[in-house]
Amino acid sequence: MAQTALVLVYLVILAGAVVRMTGSGMGCPDWPKCFGYLIPPTEASELEWTRGREYQEGQVIIFKENLLLAREDFTARDRFDPANWEPYTKHDYAIFNAAHTWTEYINRLLGALSGLAILGMALFSLAWWPEKKGRVLFAWLTVIAIGFQAWLGATVVYSVLAPVRITLHMFMALVIVAMLTWIVFRDTAPNPTHRRDPFTFGLWGATVLLSLLQILMGSQVRQYVDEQADLLGEGAREFWLMDPATIFLVHRSFSIIVVLLHLWVGYRIYSRGLGYRLMWPVLTFVGLILLSGIAMNYLAFPFGSQPVHLVMAALLFGAQWYLWLQMRQANQTRISS
Repeated sequence: MAQTALVLVYLVILAGAVVRMTGSGMGCPDWPKCFGYLIPPTEASELEWTRGREYQEGQVIIFKENLLLAREDFTARDRFDPANWEPYTKHDYAIFNAAHTWTEYINRLLGALSGLAILGMALFSLAWWPEKKGRVLFAWLTVIAIGFQAWLGATVVYSVLAPVRITLHMFMALVIVAMLTWIVFRDTAPNPTHRRDPFTFGLWGATVLLSLLQILMGSQVRQYVDEQADLLGEGAREFWLMDPATIFLVHRSFSIIVVLLHLWVGYRIYSRGLGYRLMWPVLTFVGLILLSGIAMNYLAFPFGSQPVHLVMAALLFGAQWYLWLQMRQANQTRISS
């Protein structure tokens, strides 16, 4: 169940990357429903006030460029009656785009499925309570984490995609990835081909921490790029980084340090025969992140480069964390033996 939840969380991260790439973040301007519906509308006409139509409490319409919510169940008469409606007060965004709405809806649906998978995992863990209380408590801590992540998602919508909240949302997704990865790994038997090397273990720990810092800086860069896209427009991609912010310059330069650290650890694993084969997929992720970053910087953000950059970063973090757990297990096993 934890493996299923982990895959679903990664699908949510992928969907979130597509949402940001397509500008669909406000496709559903309310939460947890979408324009007041469990299944969102497909045409703008469904959100127009219509005489003779039956409305349910909480149902949303767009009227004179404002979002209005039905106060109670009623049937519309010949004329619009303001007494039946109340304004949506979380924000003043009132634009319907069917493609954006359904892109965001699929993102939320995957989020709900991942939440249900994590809840199911926690419920099944109750069978371990007599022997492994700590594991049961950690499983339920993961439920709390996904609930907090859902709340963060709601605040992102209410803030009309405030950059800081988007970054927090991404960081929390990585925390959940780390928690689920640990749950998946904890019953894994020690691999006899893995060798103990305390220096490489410590070096790798530093690499993981610095890579996480790089990912968070990347989120800040993405915020700047989003602002430039809003200011200059989609047709001026070549100018988005014409006058780069300081955070971009730091992020770009810091990537050299992160790449060199990965190569150093990879060299030590290979030259000393430590047996950690996961390092090679890790280096592949690093290479893809580097290439997609170069493409965005020098090729004016070609289509798909942004979600590839984000998803590869998330996959890199998960693989890094799993490799750290493998190294930790090898060191503890040798010490205890």
